[in-house]
Amino acid sequence: MGIADRKEREKQEMKRLIMEASMRMFAEMGYEKTSIRSIAEKIEYSPATIYLYYKDKDELLYDLQAQAFDQLFETFKEKATSRSPLKKLEQLSKAYVQFGLEKPDLYDLMFIIRSPMKKLEKEDGAWDNGDHCFNFLLEVLQQGIDQKALRFKDKYVAALSIWSMVHGLVSLHVRCRMKVMNMEEEGVIKAIDTTIDEYLKMIKN
Repeated sequence: MGIADRKEREKQEMKRLIMEASMRMFAEMGYEKTSIRSIAEKIEYSPATIYLYYKDKDELLYDLQAQAFDQLFETFKEKATSRSPLKKLEQLSKAYVQFGLEKPDLYDLMFIIRSPMKKLEKEDGAWDNGDHCFNFLLEVLQQGIDQKALRFKDKYVAALSIWSMVHGLVSLHVRCRMKVMNMEEEGVIKAIDTTIDEYLKMIKN
């Protein structure tokens, strides 16, 4: 192995170490309390070392966001497996909601807090962290449209409609707005599940 190869491997290993520590701290402490300095202390390096890999916290959180989307994609592949596009859409919708409810801090990072998106604003770049998850949804919807199983004609309109629905459910819950329903947690979860079922009935052909 040459010097360049070894340096690249060491660089990737350091980034992995930073990402693993950041993800754990983000889940345990939340976004606001997770700083470059605290991450550096966790991995026993100086903050200057982390700044060799990330310009600022926004850039670091953007990479963490990418890892969160990888986790969601693996969830989709595991749980949305039906050959029927309608059933697969149901599995996909419920897998998305379950992921968000079980991992609210990651969901915040992916869809709510602004910080990771500031990296794109600074660089005027495209947001590609969620492409594989979104394309998974688009493929399922296109199958449903091709089979005339859905009322939608355009897969992007369908995707925006369904994504808005499931995102709304998760966001209301993780931000504690479901308390307005004055239900026990079990009742709220059941209501969310039923809401998805009723929505899918409405868009079925």
